[in-house]
Amino acid sequence: QVQLVESGGGLVQAGGSLTLSCAASGRTFSNYRMDWFRQAPGKEREFVAAISRSAGRIYYADSVKGRFTISRDNAKNMVYLQMNSLKPEDTAVYYCAAGPDLWRLGLPTKVDYNSWGQGTQVTVSS
Repeated sequence: QVQLVESGGGLVQAGGSLTLSCAASGRTFSNYRMDWFRQAPGKEREFVAAISRSAGRIYYADSVKGRFTISRDNAKNMVYLQMNSLKPEDTAVYYCAAGPDLWRLGLPTKVDYNSWGQGTQVTVSS
């Protein structure tokens, strides 16, 4: 099992950029699919992006496609979320999660996650 710690959140104006990082401890990081989720106040947690363990498969929610980029560095046990053209509706607590590397027809399947981070707040002002 891995332990996850997110960082990089903050306050940014609409149209700005932020890069979130998720640091994983443990030697098995490269075995996991890594996903980003977010949860806005009063709303359910929603999927943002997924990256396979080899980074050969990537998938984004429609709401962030073209603006966000997920990446990983298995040598450093890190996963990143580059966020550009931020909008006020991107305001949320962002979480990374590690789970089984399962895909079907190019889409990440719903899985039981092994680990979640504690979250990092992203606030986009208008």
